[in-house]
Amino acid sequence: MKSALFNRQPDDKPYLIAGPCSAETEEQVLETCQRLAATGKVQALRAGIWKPRTKPGGFEGVGTRGLPWLKKASELTGLPIAVEVATAKHVEDCLAFGVDILWVGARTTGNPFSVQEIANVLRGVDVPVLVKNPIHPELELWVGAVERLQKAGLTHVGLIHRGFSSYGNTDFRNAPMWHLPIEMKRRMPEMPLLCDPSHICGRRDTLFGVAQQALNLGFDGNMLESHIDPDHAWSDARQQITPEVLRDLIQDLVWRHETTDQREFLTALAGLREQINQLDAEIMQLLGRRMAVAEKIGLYKKENDITILQTSRWNEVLERAQRQGASVGLTREFVEQYLAAVHLESINRQNKVMEG
Repeated sequence: MKSALFNRQPDDKPYLIAGPCSAETEEQVLETCQRLAATGKVQALRAGIWKPRTKPGGFEGVGTRGLPWLKKASELTGLPIAVEVATAKHVEDCLAFGVDILWVGARTTGNPFSVQEIANVLRGVDVPVLVKNPIHPELELWVGAVERLQKAGLTHVGLIHRGFSSYGNTDFRNAPMWHLPIEMKRRMPEMPLLCDPSHICGRRDTLFGVAQQALNLGFDGNMLESHIDPDHAWSDARQQITPEVLRDLIQDLVWRHETTDQREFLTALAGLREQINQLDAEIMQLLGRRMAVAEKIGLYKKENDITILQTSRWNEVLERAQRQGASVGLTREFVEQYLAAVHLESINRQNKVMEG
């Protein structure tokens, strides 16, 4: 595991962890894992042993008795096994059964007390740990969980992007919010980063697109849920696929390299990047001029006892920008996010004028 994921070389193929959402029976685990191994596409096997649900009463995993099933699957296939842990007892049980890879789930990542408990029991243990992003889009919680594990002496820590809870989101079970894992990769460039399309999508028909986008962004691989009979799975049936469908999905993915030594490509790319640099500089100059005008407006408002925020004016600006943006191919979402940031900066500038 460590040599395959934590010491990746530029030509290494994307890493894939696959297996059922939940371990249900020994027969289900062994058959799923053996069929996955037969695809030749999987580097590690996974299965949920403890499955806390949002509400009590549902299937919450088979517990520790499922660990020998995974251990046997590893022995039969020669592949390492990965299990989610949420408590110190989970970690102790996994270590007792020789689990190769641990991962911290999204609910656990969002609880510093739980992460610290896991970090404490792992102190002095040389085992890889992958950390899923927290449910809510709070980057510092993700960073904090990684740092707690590192401070406990763990040297092989990686990341899993499984999407974020988003009110009103309908396209995904958990919104990808790609800018957040990209920022994590910027901060921790040497740390392996996997994508979990199963939990981002929540349904099998969109898995390929998310898995491909992760590779396009330079992720190190994917974690996908697979079941021998997905429609009758005891948990998350809609997002699981058979081992054979998974094989075809992985085979169709386009794997791209982060860079190349081809001179023609590098020369063309350098020229285009210089154009981006020049355009960015012009944008910064224009934004600076815009803020100077906003400050003048703030001064006039102060002198005439006018409030900073005027909703009708903001609606006018937004509607005009949406029309202009659409005419040059900018998405509505981008224009809204961009203008919201610009508007907030304008308000802050005008507020300083008011206070000054």
